[in-house]
Amino acid sequence: MAKNIRVIPATINKFSMDLLMKPTKRKTAAYARVSTDHEEQESSYEAQVSYYTDYIKSRDDMEFVGVYADEGISGCATKGRDGFNTMIEDALAGKIQLIITKSVSRFARNTVDSLTTIRKLKEAGVEVYFEKENIWTFDGKGELLISIMSSLAQEESRSISDNTTWGHRKRFADGKAMVPFGRFLGFERGEDGNLVVNKEQAVTVRLIYKLFLEGYSPYKIAQILTERGIPTPGGKEKWGHGCVRSILTNEKYKGDALLQKVYTTDYLTKKKKKNEGEVPQYYVTEHHEAIIDPKVFDHVQAELLQRDMEAGRHSGVSIYSSKIKCGECGNWYGSKVWHSNDKYRRTVYRCNNKYSDGKKCETPALGEEEIQQAFVKAVNAYLTEKSSLLASAETILGVVGNTSSLEARLDVLTSEMNALAEQIQNIISENASTPLDQKTYLERYNSMASEFSAKEAEFNNTELEISGKKAREVQIRNFVETIREMDAPITEFDRGLWCGLVDYVTVYDRDNIKVKFKDGTEI
Repeated sequence: MAKNIRVIPATINKFSMDLLMKPTKRKTAAYARVSTDHEEQESSYEAQVSYYTDYIKSRDDMEFVGVYADEGISGCATKGRDGFNTMIEDALAGKIQLIITKSVSRFARNTVDSLTTIRKLKEAGVEVYFEKENIWTFDGKGELLISIMSSLAQEESRSISDNTTWGHRKRFADGKAMVPFGRFLGFERGEDGNLVVNKEQAVTVRLIYKLFLEGYSPYKIAQILTERGIPTPGGKEKWGHGCVRSILTNEKYKGDALLQKVYTTDYLTKKKKKNEGEVPQYYVTEHHEAIIDPKVFDHVQAELLQRDMEAGRHSGVSIYSSKIKCGECGNWYGSKVWHSNDKYRRTVYRCNNKYSDGKKCETPALGEEEIQQAFVKAVNAYLTEKSSLLASAETILGVVGNTSSLEARLDVLTSEMNALAEQIQNIISENASTPLDQKTYLERYNSMASEFSAKEAEFNNTELEISGKKAREVQIRNFVETIREMDAPITEFDRGLWCGLVDYVTVYDRDNIKVKFKDGTEI
């Protein structure tokens, strides 16, 4: 008997019987987003919010829940989009039944994120309507269309990212800086988009440099700024030593600009990485008005490097702790508090090794007044022989500043490392295409890798030696310039002079205190 098949046509236009079982009015929300914070986009953002509010409220089949929005946020990933994420949470919690948005690209430019989110919503009975593409996610063809449109949007995002990256690099090549003005202390955006000195904030920047050259560490400077109630670049109350150090090392404060310090590695995640040579950098001198004199800035960099190389010598707690050496055992002096609980309380400095190893150093403890008097006496003694001593210092500069042999060694090491890297790559490729005896292969590979590591270590040490010599040169040059400007003997202790002129002091006894200046002269 032949089968008789009769088609019963669908009578419900809108997707399923379930919809008829739901309330006449669906709880409806809209999602709006613009991806930049440019002025022309602000009107777009406001227009979207206004449009969807009026649209939903005018519909008899929709109950207005609200407009969720993100301003100035990329759509490449849902992470970090607070408005979007809140909307999804509310939808999954049953507060929303329908979401309206302008287009697939407004929703997400990442195919995976888009589909994953839509499927979650669908399982919870929440539909999404993409107005531009006229796609309803409960439609059987919705997911396919969304997949296609999301892929197109993702590719569009990649193209936009490439164009943006090109634009940024073109700006860098033209010497135009891009900085986060909202978190950049001392500067603000000028009419031409360039850096303009913020005079009020510049006072704080100059204070940081002054305190550092007076012997304070970044950690101590952070404490001082916090105690004085000076806000951080981000407007917070508490300073961190990392923030202070970043200000001390940022070349923009001397009027120059190093461009493209970081770059974006992934257009989807917007992950950034420090530029370690992967892409070009551009250094622009005299790019804008300086807050810190270039000579002062260079002095600070030399001092930072010197402190880093002296690993642990510089405490930053006191200007004396890291500059006084025991003439008997060679250890450094540290601060000690005497009579801490009575009116005779005073701080003295003595050898940190005085009572160690069962042997007592005979060098005396000194008060600040004694140290200061020794310094004043030594400076004035130096000034009496100023001409001859400065001539010697100039000779020293010629030797210290000569790094030509070290730089030549760097060139040789670079060539040798490149050759080794090529050999390593060749043996890896050879083993991949024609398997070698693995024991022999590993021996050759390990030998070359070990040789490469040794040359790399030498390269790094040579670079450090060059940096150290250049830092030493800057210190001596600053010393010479300071001494040259001093015509009369000093009558009292000066903190800045102490930090700028003295390498260290050696204490033999109370009447025999030697001051070693930064040019190597000991008095």
